[in-house]
Amino acid sequence: MARIDAILKLVKEQGASDLHMTTGSPPMVRINGEITPIPYEALTREVSEMLLFEIMDGPTRARYDAHKDVDFSYEVPGVVRVRCNIYEQSKGPAGAFRMLPSQILSMEQLGIPDHLVKLTELPRGLIVCTGPPGTGKSSTLAALIDHINRSRKKHILTIEDPIEYKHPNKQCLITQREVGRNTPSFAKALHGALREDPDVIMVGEMRDTETMALAMTAAATGQLVFATLHTMSATQTVDRILDSFDGERQAQARLMLSESLKGVLAQRLLRRRDGQGRALAMEVLIGTPAVSALIREKKTFQLASVLQTGKKEGMQTMDEAVISLVRDGVVSPEDAIAHLSSKEMLPMLESVAPPSPPRAQAA
Repeated sequence: MARIDAILKLVKEQGASDLHMTTGSPPMVRINGEITPIPYEALTREVSEMLLFEIMDGPTRARYDAHKDVDFSYEVPGVVRVRCNIYEQSKGPAGAFRMLPSQILSMEQLGIPDHLVKLTELPRGLIVCTGPPGTGKSSTLAALIDHINRSRKKHILTIEDPIEYKHPNKQCLITQREVGRNTPSFAKALHGALREDPDVIMVGEMRDTETMALAMTAAATGQLVFATLHTMSATQTVDRILDSFDGERQAQARLMLSESLKGVLAQRLLRRRDGQGRALAMEVLIGTPAVSALIREKKTFQLASVLQTGKKEGMQTMDEAVISLVRDGVVSPEDAIAHLSSKEMLPMLESVAPPSPPRAQAA
């Protein structure tokens, strides 16, 4: 039993989403989006090295020594599974640990719009899940993959860094590859994937131009590809992919993306009004013929207008998603304001907000 296991168990019991172990500071946890220290003395370099290095195996420690930064997964059997990033900072080693649910949550449990189940039924295409770090992209992809696993008979290949959710075979055959352990890179794994007979490919992150190109190629040649990017909105996602290519390659990428893109899910997590965790707000861009045409014709600046008028096709702006959460009493107007596109939306936000619950009077 590793000495950090007791700390991870405590963090799990507190309902935190993340644990930070940083030399020079006490351990801190993130609960409902806010960082809070836990009752523990500041970590010395010696204590940090003892706690953090103990959970690395030989190959993982070698990658850390070479790059001073390494990602991997770790599990306290029967207690918690975490995604780990161990890195060197000015005062010594540090670790960021993301708590992973012991069970894969369903689309309904996460608050993913019901109609998006149609995306899991597509025979081919590219679906990109985007958002800042810590907004639940991995959980969303896990739910989509699990739905396919329960409802179709396909070969699903996941490429991750590290493997976060373990998918058992249900109706599907699931093959999971971890970058650094089972393959050198996302791009190398995608090269091989085209010879491994997958129907569905999940790419943990499109980090570079080669990975983006290979993901679009796979989507255009018969696979259903799910991937993530760190972008703030659906329209930014399209531009980010295209801007990764230059010269003649961008023209080819524009054509491939126009043909392969089936959906962009841009998400954020907002603190719930009742204090019980966070709620999902999701912007949805569907790859309709109109969207394809705008990408192909270099008119991506018009995608925002398509988002606003595409409700019948299942589209939704982030403003609409946030206002809906306020209307339903899930999120307070005060917490929603930071996620609106402009101050012009404030009157609408105030008009749909339910009255605040009455305060308890002093005895």
